[in-house]
Amino acid sequence: MATTKQRLALSIIDFLTTSLTDGTLSEEDCESIEIATTCISESYKVDPTDSTPKDSQTLLQIYGVYEKLKGKTPTGASTTAAGGTKDAGEANKVTEAQKKEAEGLKSQGNAAMAKKDYTTAIDFYTKALAIIPGNPIFLSNRAAAYSASKDHESARADAEAAVAADPTYTKAWSRLGLARFALGDAKGSMEAYGKGIEHEGSGGSDAMKKGYETAKKKVEMEEDDDEDDTSVDRGMGGGAGAGGMPDLSALAGMFGGGGRGGGGGMPDLSAIMSNPMFASMAQNMMQNPDMLNNLMSNPRLREMANQFGGGGGGAGGAGGMPDLSSLMQDPSIAEMARNMMGGGGGAGGPGAGRGA
Repeated sequence: MATTKQRLALSIIDFLTTSLTDGTLSEEDCESIEIATTCISESYKVDPTDSTPKDSQTLLQIYGVYEKLKGKTPTGASTTAAGGTKDAGEANKVTEAQKKEAEGLKSQGNAAMAKKDYTTAIDFYTKALAIIPGNPIFLSNRAAAYSASKDHESARADAEAAVAADPTYTKAWSRLGLARFALGDAKGSMEAYGKGIEHEGSGGSDAMKKGYETAKKKVEMEEDDDEDDTSVDRGMGGGAGAGGMPDLSALAGMFGGGGRGGGGGMPDLSAIMSNPMFASMAQNMMQNPDMLNNLMSNPRLREMANQFGGGGGGAGGAGGMPDLSSLMQDPSIAEMARNMMGGGGGAGGPGAGRGA
């Protein structure tokens, strides 16, 4: 089944082709129109020569309904299917026979809906609309058929036209709410159901209230998700460098960053990172910022760091670097180092990585 946009593309092609045959355009425009229709066919992957039944209403008729609903039809005149005009009184005049025929088509559409033959139902409702354009009941019923056939874009368009024609017709608001929800517009769905409840009065029907509550919960869930995403972004910035990287200067400060390093009191980071163990630790901490917090909160490590980094820098190496062999004699520090290096044994070299 063609999508809404494909049907619209076919309608445009039909309109352009008809304009060549009904005298709207001259023969001089023929080549341009042929190029245009070919481009539309290829872009939307449609075949205007396909024998599959097309929409019973032409694009010009549909636009005429749109003008009528939006109140844009010039005073005293109305667009006809052939593109001419006629008196507004004549356009709005529907005979009893026509009303009866349209109602019969609607009943056949309802019967098709009961059998879940949604394509047939849509066809009957469309024929009824051809007799009485803009009828909110026919539009609303066709919206329900479109929703049942999973064409939610067409359902939304019909439901919006129905509520524009008669804002008090609550079924149309319900079907608009359903279509918007199916298209992912939970807020718009909630607004539609809210309008339905308002026009129903007495707090609204159970079905309308259920639709409203379902849409409201979806909106709240989306807002909570947005807040969670914001919290995660903030969490990545706390105690970290740009891009969520851990603050390695805090780690360096633990190991003699009190003025015995490079310029500005910073430790000699090149000396630190030349050690394979520290290089592996730094890599793992960049992948897991929480690891640095755990390291900083270890009282034993902080105590030893103060001993190495304080005052005279006795056991320190270049740039205030502590004696790593002394550090690694402590079992808890050795275990922490192994965890930081990904579970490898001891102070592994560059090849050490995470365990399987």
